[in-house]
Amino acid sequence: MVNYFELYGIAESFNPDAAIVKKKYYELSRQYHPDRFATADDSTRAEALRMAALNNDAFKMLNNPDATTAYILKQHQLLEDEEKYNLPPAFLMEMMDLNEVISDWEMEPDNDILRQTATDTLAEQLEQWQQEVTPLTQQYNSGNHDKQLLLRIKDYYFRKKYLLRIQERIDTFASR
Repeated sequence: MVNYFELYGIAESFNPDAAIVKKKYYELSRQYHPDRFATADDSTRAEALRMAALNNDAFKMLNNPDATTAYILKQHQLLEDEEKYNLPPAFLMEMMDLNEVISDWEMEPDNDILRQTATDTLAEQLEQWQQEVTPLTQQYNSGNHDKQLLLRIKDYYFRKKYLLRIQERIDTFASR
């Protein structure tokens, strides 16, 4: 797997500096733009296209915090594609309660109290998630690349994925 942090010449971080990422993206875009290789041989053009595609992929990944988290975990062989992760039972119980409120709201769509309870509870969960994960990613960004720390971040990664699915459910129902 290509190391996008090395490609951009930046330290591995859950929160790469957006201005530096953008600057490096434009720099590499100019360097590998297909027009610069129009008269080059086939292998040189193919390599330029490969590098341009890598640059685009790196930019997309480094500009999306969730994608960056998944990427770092994959770089350290701690996350697999389509991995089935077992979330902690206490978290799942909280989510079961939240899903029950959403189900009740779906049965009574005009019930503003249920709607507000569902949206407020989800907002609280997302805020709690942010408060708990931020110190962990800051430790990592400061140089603590301990595997146990990454495993804790992985747990929060899957918790957020779960919360975002609930957010999507709420948004879909609310837009009807």
